[in-house]
Amino acid sequence: MTEQELRQQISRIQGLDQKAMAKARQRQEALAKPPGSLGILERISIQMAGITGTVKNKMEKTCVAVFCADNGVTAEHIASAPQSVTLAQTINFTRRLTGVGALCESFGSKLLIVDVGINGAVPEGLYTDTPFSDTHKIVNRRIANGTKNLAIEAAMTREQALRAIEIGMEMAEAVKRQGYSVFGVGEMGIGNTTTSAAVLSALTGKPAAQTVGKGGGITDESFIRKRQIVDAALEKCRKMDTLSVLAEAGGFDIAAMAGAFIGAAIHRIPVVIDGYISVVAALAASRLAPGCVSYMFASHKSFEQGYQLAIGELGLEPYLHLGMRLGEGSGCPLAFKIMEGACGVMCNMATFEEAEINDDYLEEIRKGDCF
Repeated sequence: MTEQELRQQISRIQGLDQKAMAKARQRQEALAKPPGSLGILERISIQMAGITGTVKNKMEKTCVAVFCADNGVTAEHIASAPQSVTLAQTINFTRRLTGVGALCESFGSKLLIVDVGINGAVPEGLYTDTPFSDTHKIVNRRIANGTKNLAIEAAMTREQALRAIEIGMEMAEAVKRQGYSVFGVGEMGIGNTTTSAAVLSALTGKPAAQTVGKGGGITDESFIRKRQIVDAALEKCRKMDTLSVLAEAGGFDIAAMAGAFIGAAIHRIPVVIDGYISVVAALAASRLAPGCVSYMFASHKSFEQGYQLAIGELGLEPYLHLGMRLGEGSGCPLAFKIMEGACGVMCNMATFEEAEINDDYLEEIRKGDCF
């Protein structure tokens, strides 16, 4: 994909269906409850109407796309786990033995596992070329055996960053083609809290002190080094455009995730943000294609320090506060259930008229700001 082709694809993104949203608001106001009493659930159902053009929606098929890649910056000893864990956990996704795998199994969601740049040999027989042909296999879209060390040189070329974005967009299109109601965006890549912090600092101009956390848990010495790397990346990336930032300081996983968020908007699919790495990818997507934010839903507040900065930049609010910091897409199956509840209320709850209740007593509340 060229930069011009990316711009052409982004130009396909359309705004939400305002007429459908207006009808959804009218129905919410007519449901047998005090106005606004279901809070975020009401807003979810209205946003869903804007995406689908239909007031009543169902969450019949859900999946989580997990983009897996290694990061050369791990050579700086900024991660608690060895790089080999990326490959091991990617294999375990196929067995549903990871956190997101267990949650997907519990809630009936599918996994779409994508290798965009693991530095290791995937066992023979575990690869597939076709998304969803076998959800217990890994879609092979490997760009390289991990990125380069961003502390020394650019993590990837601009062409590689474009290729990763293209892969994410391809996976979103596959999700649409398979008829999924919603999908979530997760990742696996040792060292990617460092790349995420570097990208977030570069996109916001904020120093490492505001974007760097301890990830999966690191020593004080590693934490200091991590901050140094991110601050250096911030200086290097000043005045760079978003694509250049991704190439200089990001990872194949983050760029592919950004592409998935853009692809969701192109194909009008609701898409769920997971934790810290996912929200940074969503922010990068929003800088490339501002219209894609309307299609995003935030699952949970990550324990990582920079999460609040990134989600604030997007203007979104996470639904869950569970102290989670696993990644992988683990917050997405939980968010799917909240969204399912929001749609269920819109579909199944009675209006005042249907419930044979006179709602005149709410007139004062509707006129004022009593809730």
